[in-house]
Amino acid sequence: MAANGLDVKTGQDITRLQITCEHQSGLLYLVPGEKSWVCSQEMMPAHALAGFLGDLVELEDARVKAIMQRWGIYFRRLPLEETDDGGASS
Repeated sequence: MAANGLDVKTGQDITRLQITCEHQSGLLYLVPGEKSWVCSQEMMPAHALAGFLGDLVELEDARVKAIMQRWGIYFRRLPLEETDDGGASS
């Protein structure tokens, strides 16, 4: 088992995130999508997860909020770091 039950396996155009503990186990697949083209292949999984969770929270759906609270999952978007040329880093 990987550290903290999270095992990231990257391949050509796919990242698999195996999430395992003694009570739960699952596999999350991350592949290039409509909104992930702006990021490098290396950073695409983080881009996709942060974007997905941000969009999910912005739905302001009581059911989503309740299930996230039930599992102790909270997410908020953070400001992007500035680069030396004044633009946001990816």
